[in-house]
Amino acid sequence: MAIPTELIGSIPRPPELIQAMVSFQAGIVSSEVLNEAYVAALKDTIARLEQTGSPVLSDGEQTKPSFATYPLSGLTNLAPDGVVIPFADGHQRPLPRLTARPFRYGIHASSYLKAARSYTQRPIKQAVISASALSLLYPSDGIAGYAREEFVADLLDEAETDIRGALDAGADSVQIDFTEGRLSLKLDPSGGLLRSFIALNNHVLDRFSAEERCLIGVHVCPGGDHDSTHSADVDYAGLLPDLFQMRVGRFYLQMASEPDRGRVLKLVRDLAAQVSDAKPLVFIGVIDPINPRVESAMEVRERVLEAASFLPPEQLGTTDDCGFAPFADDTSTARETAFRKIQARVEGTEMAARELGI
Repeated sequence: MAIPTELIGSIPRPPELIQAMVSFQAGIVSSEVLNEAYVAALKDTIARLEQTGSPVLSDGEQTKPSFATYPLSGLTNLAPDGVVIPFADGHQRPLPRLTARPFRYGIHASSYLKAARSYTQRPIKQAVISASALSLLYPSDGIAGYAREEFVADLLDEAETDIRGALDAGADSVQIDFTEGRLSLKLDPSGGLLRSFIALNNHVLDRFSAEERCLIGVHVCPGGDHDSTHSADVDYAGLLPDLFQMRVGRFYLQMASEPDRGRVLKLVRDLAAQVSDAKPLVFIGVIDPINPRVESAMEVRERVLEAASFLPPEQLGTTDDCGFAPFADDTSTARETAFRKIQARVEGTEMAARELGI
């Protein structure tokens, strides 16, 4: 396929897996039963992604508790009353709070990649959480004997290890999930918080070579959980100029649900042209995971052609606006719907590529 196309990451978990997770947490089933459900969900996800014709796969995040908190699995120095992420429909997602030194990942993303590799020979991308998101774990009033500067140093080391481990394990690319970027402008409209997030993530990226950074991308969207968003009302124009300062080779941008795509695509074109290093790949969202209606391949084709009128074909890719179920307990989107939308993206992107003659 001349125009690359990739999913963002998460696929709704099968009902059997969700039930096994609930039963395990209630002490009803053993870890062996839960692991069997994980393996079954992973194998099914890989097989069904292959059936959609997807040239690049992911593990669908079937075994992650969420896209944001997977590194915290097994940690004991956390409390549940951390920063709260509010969504437009009124529900909230609380983050944990770090209570003691040191900060270490309980699990690294390479383990998910290696598990998925057992079931496919196709390229696999790996999503990781941003250092800036995990920086929110450190409490505003500090931790006795563990200065914020020490925490940040540990965080940078762990974030580097997470990305490097995935690359070393053979990831086709590594996608940094940075949904807090747009949200930060609601919390701080001056942009100061956003710029501090960008700087922190760039400290991680600076540890990689230019060649490695070509394989590292960043994903932004207004959030997606239980068919609701946390920052869709934030103008892209406030986010993108700073976002394109991130030293990555790929940008994965929510666009299908954007009300004025032409205006945003023009801004993306101008910003991408100003990147001084090798010109980045820009993956434009052509599928809206929150909308229950399945887009047709022809509709996707039109969105790709629209994007191609702004971006050079060699810099253009397609994706979904967001993951379909970034949190494991989100059942708002049917699993079957997700795969049908993905297949429409693959087919529509191919149709557009043929029409463009590339």
